[in-house]
Amino acid sequence: MRGPGLRLELEPALTATFAYGVSAAGGSARVCARVGDRILDLADAAKRRGFGQVDLLTAPTLDPLLAAGPDVWRATHAAVREWAADDDVRSLADVDLLLPFTVADYVDFYASEHHARNVSRILRPGQPELRENWRHQPIGYHGRAGTVVVSGTSVRRPRGPVPTEGGVQLRATARLDVEAEMGFVVGVPSALGSPVSVDEFADHVFGVVLLNDWSARDIQAWESVPLGPFLGKSFLTSVSPWVVPLDALDAVRIRSPSADTDLPAYLVETAPWGLDIDLELEVNGEVVSRPPYRAMHWSPAQLLAHLTVNGASLRTGDLVASGTVSGAAPDQVGSLLERWAGERFLADGDEVVIRAGGAVDLGEVRGTVAPAR
Repeated sequence: MRGPGLRLELEPALTATFAYGVSAAGGSARVCARVGDRILDLADAAKRRGFGQVDLLTAPTLDPLLAAGPDVWRATHAAVREWAADDDVRSLADVDLLLPFTVADYVDFYASEHHARNVSRILRPGQPELRENWRHQPIGYHGRAGTVVVSGTSVRRPRGPVPTEGGVQLRATARLDVEAEMGFVVGVPSALGSPVSVDEFADHVFGVVLLNDWSARDIQAWESVPLGPFLGKSFLTSVSPWVVPLDALDAVRIRSPSADTDLPAYLVETAPWGLDIDLELEVNGEVVSRPPYRAMHWSPAQLLAHLTVNGASLRTGDLVASGTVSGAAPDQVGSLLERWAGERFLADGDEVVIRAGGAVDLGEVRGTVAPAR
């Protein structure tokens, strides 16, 4: 499996040139870094260079590095830049990439106002487009960590209860959809009972991945009232194989639209964590939309603050997803439900690729639909 393309040039400041992953080189899992179209074996480089935190880079996953905290993260980023400048590096074509960290918990939000309104118009015509609570707090649900997979993993068409003219039947979904999202990877845990403020976001979150929240719309529609998605979402979630450090997003941070609304104190940001990033949704080689993350109403810092405001704790490897990224225009939506108003969904054999490039290149996450068992 080939990984996403990141920019080749090295720059004095940390940029998205750097990303961390785990390769299956030599029959074992090894921590690596992506520099342009090349890969650096960090375990090997750390040993040869006498890196002080060598144990973090010789582990089979990124988990120890994630848990080490911001000071160690910055020191590691600096070391990787130095090693990449003069070390022999391997071509990415020589390795397969694995799920880079152990997913502890998976939470998915509903942070795009455009997506929320679009879905309401399609599925609940004549009803209010936003629920009363939507502008007062981020809306989310708990996913299933055990079905988060790395980019390139096949997507088996799921089965579930669906209403038909002959009654409710267990059958393969006829409305398999995608959701273009970004996922934020927690590094430093928090204590149970201690909320994490918006100002503490960067103290806990290591980096970002691209995410596809595959969705069975017919199963989801039948089950969602009153408690929300379950079987229609829990069968598979794909993430990109590279984790781009949070520091790389500094140049694209902007105010989020929620800054212009009346918010509870715990959601008021003193520093902006909206992100000026463009995604691209491709089906079978055709670009069908370009969702703008800048349009997301809630920032990732607000999502984390809301997740923990009741005292819920964070764990290393928690994955916090943004929810579908959608903009105002028809060609800026992040799901096929919105793009084709529920008239067209995925067929077996279809390949979906979500990319993020531009000022910050996050690479891609891809998956191909396999028939139901």
